[in-house]
Amino acid sequence: MHGKDFDIRTSTAHRIRFTRDAFSVDNRMLINLLATNGHAKILVFIDAGVAKAFPDLDFQINNYLERMPGFDSRGTIIQTGGEFCKQDANTLQAAWDIIEQAGIDRHSYIVCIGGGAYLDVIGLAAATAHRGIRFVRFPTTTLAQDDSGVGVKNGINAYGKKNFLGTFAVPYAVVNDFTFLRGQPETERRAGIVEAVKVALVKDAAFFHWIEDNCDQLTALHPHTLEETVERSALLHASHIAYGGDPFETGNSRPLDFGHWSAHKMEQLTDFALSHADAVGIGVALDTVYSWKTGRLDESSAMRILSVLKKLQLATWHTSFDMRTPDGTRAVFVGLEEFREHLGGELTVLLLKDIGKGEDVHSMDTHLLNECIDWLKLDADVTINH
Repeated sequence: MHGKDFDIRTSTAHRIRFTRDAFSVDNRMLINLLATNGHAKILVFIDAGVAKAFPDLDFQINNYLERMPGFDSRGTIIQTGGEFCKQDANTLQAAWDIIEQAGIDRHSYIVCIGGGAYLDVIGLAAATAHRGIRFVRFPTTTLAQDDSGVGVKNGINAYGKKNFLGTFAVPYAVVNDFTFLRGQPETERRAGIVEAVKVALVKDAAFFHWIEDNCDQLTALHPHTLEETVERSALLHASHIAYGGDPFETGNSRPLDFGHWSAHKMEQLTDFALSHADAVGIGVALDTVYSWKTGRLDESSAMRILSVLKKLQLATWHTSFDMRTPDGTRAVFVGLEEFREHLGGELTVLLLKDIGKGEDVHSMDTHLLNECIDWLKLDADVTINH
């Protein structure tokens, strides 16, 4: 028996741009980004929530596309987005149908404008049609612009599990157009800051201190402060993906998922009535307190972290913590095994040793987790009941 191993290496650019009013005829960023020497088709998908918040967007896009040399617009498609669009394959199937009918090929571009869940679905459609079509993301929410929208993952939920079906696919480009942030309700715009807090806690102590110092402006949603937060968070996330050594998560460690093992389970337990942003805030609070109670993180730092979450009007406890399995165990603890299964290999959860510094652990004491949850319930200033 014999054989040979081949080393196949590729280098992929991960292009991230920041702008305002990307579809203004005076803004040439997208034209320059997608410059082509030949002829390329372009198909645009728009989250219905974004289309409603910006009634002239469809007209602006079509007017802009008409001015793009070398491009053949195949129209704009408006679909319902939000977390429920990835609860089954209906939106995904519809996107495949549209891509096929529009004659989109591997030299074409698919542009998607929407929140993180909608980007996940259309990203999966683009990654699988013809085995991969160039995909341009326009994240429109704080949460998507500062985290998931600059990532390299897509997917839908299945078998009662978040993101069970999906792929890793580096988008051709990500455009963070800050104008779209105005289209969210204030509570959602503010809640999305939690992913910036999270990445600061595991990657950049100075950034956390900056967030801490600017909490009042962030709570008031001061535009320039919010935009700086989003940009710094997006670049930290993208830098970890590009230079962290494991862009496609073949290993066990996932520092960018700090606080997420419980967050994903709480979303599922509430049939996704609890938003991802709110769930992550609560998950970050839980793992912060657990880091403190296990002696890794000092009490002063833990209190500072909880104070920032509260100043940003984020909840630190949720009624789903009280849900139980038939044997009386907290239902959220099932999320530990599901988190392990999703990663593969042994359970790996990141805890905090200090602000800006994490440590992987491979087991969690559920007795102590119970104590942490009870502590958070007594300490909580904001509680979400749905």
